[in-house]
Amino acid sequence: MKVVDNIQELRDQLQGQLRVAFVPTMGNLHQAHLSLMKMARQHGDPLVASIFVNRLQFGPNEDFDRYPRTLLDDIAKMEQERDVYVLFAPSEKELYPEPQSFRVQPPDHLGRILEGEFRPDFFEGVCTVVLKLFSCVQPKVAVFGKKDYQQLMVVRSMCRQFQLPVEILAHETVREEDGLAMSSRNRFLSAEERAEAPALYQTLQRMQQQVREQVLDAHQIEAQACEHMRARGWDVDYMALRRQSDLLEPTAEQYAQGEPLVALAAARIGATRLIDNLEI
Repeated sequence: MKVVDNIQELRDQLQGQLRVAFVPTMGNLHQAHLSLMKMARQHGDPLVASIFVNRLQFGPNEDFDRYPRTLLDDIAKMEQERDVYVLFAPSEKELYPEPQSFRVQPPDHLGRILEGEFRPDFFEGVCTVVLKLFSCVQPKVAVFGKKDYQQLMVVRSMCRQFQLPVEILAHETVREEDGLAMSSRNRFLSAEERAEAPALYQTLQRMQQQVREQVLDAHQIEAQACEHMRARGWDVDYMALRRQSDLLEPTAEQYAQGEPLVALAAARIGATRLIDNLEI
């Protein structure tokens, strides 16, 4: 595996490659990241991974400085898997040599709901850095995890509207044995919080079952889920049922007729904010 930190060397390494696969990450790799890379390797060759903690997607009171940076350990994990041809690990100055005044703003109906409501600049930062990374790598295939469900939809929509020649593939959420979605932020959980953390996924499973039973309507299920999590001591941002197709709220008729839905959740346990989702 070659490790490069500048754009020109990256392009030199990839010159003449026709089907580059790409997995962008912020590092602090775990098994879920490696699973994304393995999937990408099956759909393209060579595989490029990136590690870059993107300041633009962090709000003023979020954990940019606290976000774990473990480059040497990440390199060791990728070398052991032997799937990655080039790791692109640029500095902030390399990727943003001047203040990033041009930015990609997602439409409000997709970028200002759910995560976008509670993290107003998040998807603008995501789209801007992903577009820039795509420009650097020029992949034919890129893999994103379903754990960040809304992010996956935003990136797909951006690629479609800009007519980017990149196929976006979705990887299923990778979970611990007790159901907790793997995340770099899980390391911030205390032992007691880690024991409680699977309750988020369990509540999503309960929402899924309630949708199938059709006893409660969508708003009642959401309200009950929020109440349940708050009673357990969580600070809930949202427990939402949305259409898989566009993340809009289902109408009563769509709900009754079995419209494909997704249950999405974001909540804090202690100081750590976790997100998860479950398709229905």
